[in-house]
Amino acid sequence: MRELTPAECQDYLRQGAGDPLLLDVREPWEYRIVSLENSRLVPMREIPTAAHDLDPEQETIVICHHGIRSRKVAWFLESRGFSNVVNLRGGLDAWARETDPHLPTY
Repeated sequence: MRELTPAECQDYLRQGAGDPLLLDVREPWEYRIVSLENSRLVPMREIPTAAHDLDPEQETIVICHHGIRSRKVAWFLESRGFSNVVNLRGGLDAWARETDPHLPTY
């Protein structure tokens, strides 16, 4: 599993490198507060079932609040054969603090 800092991830997405799935594994109430554009919400508890509907070959950037849940989900996906998984280090909290201070934090 690779990890990207918020700045690295933002630069990567701006470069238009591929079409990664931005997989947000937080709870719906968290997603309503703040989310990245074009991200897909699948709460962590639903990942074991939802993983069957995801493409294991598609690059998947996993996102949560602080980067802990997303790391666990990334490990889970890799154990299920996903070959291109990236964890957003520090999560959306770090994203807001380091790259976009206009985003709400909680």
